[in-house]
Amino acid sequence: MHRPTRRHLVVATALVAATTAAVAVTTAAGAFDDARQAKDAIKSGKAKNVILLIGDGMGDSEITLARDYTVGANGRLNMDKFPLTGAYTTYAVHADGTPDYVTDSAASGTGWATGVKTVNGRISKTPGTDKPVRTLLELAQRNGYATGDVTTAELTDATPAVLASHATDRSCQGPADMAKCPTDTIAAGGPGSIAEQEVNHKVDVLIGGGMQRFEQKITAGRYKGLTVTQQARKLGYQVVTDRAGLKGAKPGKPVLGLFATGNVPVEWTGKAAALGGTSPQRCVTSNPGRPSTTPSLADSATKAIQLLEAKQQRNHSKQGFFLQIEGASIDKQDHAADPCGQIGETAAFDRAVRVARAYAAKHPDTLVVTTADHAHTSQIVPLEATPPGLSSTLVTDEGQQLKVNYSTNTPGQSQEHTGTQVRIAAQGPQAYRVLGVTNQTGLFTTIREALRLR
Repeated sequence: MHRPTRRHLVVATALVAATTAAVAVTTAAGAFDDARQAKDAIKSGKAKNVILLIGDGMGDSEITLARDYTVGANGRLNMDKFPLTGAYTTYAVHADGTPDYVTDSAASGTGWATGVKTVNGRISKTPGTDKPVRTLLELAQRNGYATGDVTTAELTDATPAVLASHATDRSCQGPADMAKCPTDTIAAGGPGSIAEQEVNHKVDVLIGGGMQRFEQKITAGRYKGLTVTQQARKLGYQVVTDRAGLKGAKPGKPVLGLFATGNVPVEWTGKAAALGGTSPQRCVTSNPGRPSTTPSLADSATKAIQLLEAKQQRNHSKQGFFLQIEGASIDKQDHAADPCGQIGETAAFDRAVRVARAYAAKHPDTLVVTTADHAHTSQIVPLEATPPGLSSTLVTDEGQQLKVNYSTNTPGQSQEHTGTQVRIAAQGPQAYRVLGVTNQTGLFTTIREALRLR
């Protein structure tokens, strides 16, 4: 059993004293809910459940932009209200183990999913030898926990994929997408595409987009000639495709929710950033291209928690669940230099954070962690600045103008990730582990120790 180091205990004891004294002056800003929550956060006991929330590409700039626009410069988002906050480094590695300073989502996700750093583009496999590494979800299943994987991207995209698949390249999402993974094909004796692996893993709840991958036909093995969706049904999955279907899903059988052909449409729209900037704009908070039948990320998170909890209750299990929830299109809208799309997805993710924290308030044996896989390009700059790249001026909910700049790549090209450290915050058993500056792979250890995974 892991025991807290003297450093952790000293820091945690000091934190409780400081937090208790500071609660009266910080509550107005929403930094902490109360002193009890801060004290509970440093406990080093076992967690029954873990909810891991990943804002893809959600660096401090993206958080600040969403905060400034939606709740004001002196306001606080739900993700700002965790009692313990630290930072972690996100670099990937080259095949020889030397650092690659800017990670992609596949390598970063592999870091927390397995505790092993890998090369960009690889899914839960080693950097040099391309061998599969056991993931948190696989360990959780082995130890009797219910498991869930929720995203607004395609379910086969990198962040959801790292938990329930092993692939040489992240592009190998469906049976027809295996060009870069010849040894992973079923015909070659491998585990198949990411979609095939996810349903074969019997993850209890899989919710996201990516129907196009699951409608591809399997080319070899037991399910040859069937689509991956048909394979899922043969494995007992309830397949749902809209809000009503999700609401009607019953515990007792695994759930596969596919709410879009590709990525789930974003919630907000507006003018993308442009050379020379845009005229001041307000974001449109209802995307006409998003079907009204599409559940929100908060809806999906709520249902996933209900299903996972119900499964364990039906089975009279002493173990709880492990659930990952990803707000994926913060990153995708950052790549597109679309500030309104980006802010809307951050706000949607923040509502899912609220769902997780509300559950933990009633179930204090739940560890909740929120973080990002990597930082991204958006920067808040002075109104008088004339950036060389793309920029946009927004009119915030406070009625003030704010300029955001995107300059990590040539205008017209996809904007790029950055290599800076990102925020990690937590509450519940083992939450003290996020304090200070840690390595992304340390999140694997935090969750493994919290659930006592062996």
